[in-house]
Amino acid sequence: MAGHSKWANTKYRKGRADAIKGKLFTRITKEIISAVKQGGPDPKSNAKLRLVLAKARDANVPNENIERNIKKATSADQADYVEFTYELYGYGGVGIIADVMTDNKNRISSDMRIATNKKGGTIANPGAVAFNFDRKGVIQVLKKNIVEDELFLTATNAGAEDFDSTEEMFMITTAPDQLSQVKEKLEQSGVKVEEADLQMIPKNYVECDPENAKANFELIEYLEALDDVDVVFHNMKTE
Repeated sequence: MAGHSKWANTKYRKGRADAIKGKLFTRITKEIISAVKQGGPDPKSNAKLRLVLAKARDANVPNENIERNIKKATSADQADYVEFTYELYGYGGVGIIADVMTDNKNRISSDMRIATNKKGGTIANPGAVAFNFDRKGVIQVLKKNIVEDELFLTATNAGAEDFDSTEEMFMITTAPDQLSQVKEKLEQSGVKVEEADLQMIPKNYVECDPENAKANFELIEYLEALDDVDVVFHNMKTE
């Protein structure tokens, strides 16, 4: 692909995720509890829970942990986790979106204020940044595992919206509510899925000088380290 790849942020976020793997089990635990609270404990009738359980298996979360958290989620005493986003302006006009999953809105609100006090940036009004992004389901398949034409046909028949690639991965885009369905159809066709998640894809990108880019990365990394932050997206041109 010529010019800047819209998947550059995926590559960056994966690198950051590898550096903070200690958060992974905690995040999956929260997602399991939230999915059960919203759709019940039976994965056969709860598509969101099916997707989370697949993620848990891929991350090698022990079965006893999964079963314990499903059971815990059915208790009335277990608080639900609320999902929402924080929108921020970074340095040089870069837009930043932090996906949050929390059982304490006051805590994450305080953490966000501290983040901008320490690392700069400003918290934006809802919609001020998000309008420049599209939320999509994104499925990643290793190029070495399949022939491109075969995957393209299979993905199209499964209901995918778009098909793209990076150096190592084929990137299949779906509507947000079709992610689980398309992933399941691909796997039923014998396709090995590496990752499947919801992402915010920028509609356009902002170029930064080295100083602003460094400051933005420091802010993003600080946000990613917060316990209640699931993932951070941005529209800074990174390659």
